[in-house]
Amino acid sequence: MDDRTPVLIGAGQFTYRGEPGVSPSPTELLKIAAENAAKNAGLAVEKLSEIDGLAVVGFTVDAPGGARVVPHSTNPPVTLAKRIGAEPAYAVYSHMGGNSPQQLVNIVAERIAKGETEFALVVGCEFLGSATKRLKAGLGFDNWDDAEDLPEPERVGDPRPGVTPYEAKHGLGRPINCYPLFENALRARDGRSIPDHQKRLGKLFAPFTRVAAKNPIAWFPIERSAEELVTVDDRNRMIGFPYPKYLNAIMEVDQSAGVLVTSLKKARELGVADDKLVYLHGCADASDLWYPLDRQDFHSSPAMRLTGQRALEMAGVGLGDIAHIDLYSCFPVAVEIGAEELGLSLDDPRGLTVTGGLPYMGGPGNNYAMHSIAEMTQRLRADHGAYGLITANGWFLTKQSTGIYSTRPPAKPFDRQDPKVLQAQIDALPHPPVIEEPSGSATIETYTVVHGREGYMMGIVVGRDSEGRRFVANTPSDEATLADLEAREAIGRTGTVSRSDDGARNIFVPD
Repeated sequence: MDDRTPVLIGAGQFTYRGEPGVSPSPTELLKIAAENAAKNAGLAVEKLSEIDGLAVVGFTVDAPGGARVVPHSTNPPVTLAKRIGAEPAYAVYSHMGGNSPQQLVNIVAERIAKGETEFALVVGCEFLGSATKRLKAGLGFDNWDDAEDLPEPERVGDPRPGVTPYEAKHGLGRPINCYPLFENALRARDGRSIPDHQKRLGKLFAPFTRVAAKNPIAWFPIERSAEELVTVDDRNRMIGFPYPKYLNAIMEVDQSAGVLVTSLKKARELGVADDKLVYLHGCADASDLWYPLDRQDFHSSPAMRLTGQRALEMAGVGLGDIAHIDLYSCFPVAVEIGAEELGLSLDDPRGLTVTGGLPYMGGPGNNYAMHSIAEMTQRLRADHGAYGLITANGWFLTKQSTGIYSTRPPAKPFDRQDPKVLQAQIDALPHPPVIEEPSGSATIETYTVVHGREGYMMGIVVGRDSEGRRFVANTPSDEATLADLEAREAIGRTGTVSRSDDGARNIFVPD
């Protein structure tokens, strides 16, 4: 093998379950994961000072338009580097997206293969769990000493927000509102009744809870039955139809994870044992047509399909060669579409998660897939020579990154394809025109009903006008209308769309 072959040498994870008033700061969470990764590699934590590359996954609180209500460093890579005594020549902070961990590993591996970096830390965390509790209880953040005001970091990834102002105005900017649109479209495409589809969702995620129950890092290590997952009650209230709470990713966690990636030569110099080496055999990155209303449809993902195909091709293996799988699982539809695009059955005996998934292991903001990579590293060390597949998804089934790993040494040099190749294919796909102020008769293409703690809030409809142009609208908020949308299939139903009285939004009234 080439001395510059990239290899993962260590992986670390951490979950904080203590009192929120003394919870670790963001930098401390990152540092704990980094130190755990060093120990996992068989290195003294002081060796972290030698890294020449550092990539930190963007914190959720730094999403576009967010207010800095939680104090933290304005340049997390620089602050972390100081804490571990490092001066990396390459230090970056990702833009938003759950694809970021795998994308950063892909980027760092490419830099190592080109000789630009030799010893890198890729790490991320989420701290919304304790931060939210601190804010609600007025506990303050006095013990968080990393709120440095520094020059902005170098960013990687795509900085665009996940939705347009038009989409955001109608509620599409929240994942709990947007993902149900895909789920309902998938159900209607397959012709399942609402009750039958709910049973399918419970059956899909019950095995995830079993994995989480055995995962010491899991936020909710609780096994639940298929029926319990989809039964709406006081503990499992409806969030965005058809998803009750137990089917939603949980972002309010305190978790961190990171991996150390080096050249093969550096791994040898550090004395890392051969049985700890895990190689990135294949990878790919691409985005679907960016904004939800621009998609070809709401039940497929060309980016998932193409990144999966490319990663397998790069690795020189087929889907049948994969022994361990972790599909991104923020909501059931991400797993359903991901499996379909890859050619996997939802009841594949290999299982579809190694962690337990975002609703149960925990959905640490943009960093969930780092836990997938860390857990996959352990699985592959225990199953020497086997291959593992990881998918990572950002925004609204938008950004996709895929990785294929194995302890088996690669047979050819690492050669990451320029993401622009796949992106050009996706960007050329035909899609419906969008109209922002539709009027007249229209048909529902997909929809959801949004709930709050007190009950119904609003309906969201993506529809087509009489000329086939796509629009988004809200429905009247009366309980009768919203209950009817949940009681029977609404996709394909007709109605009338017009502007609201204040001219701010579109309103769709079903026939």
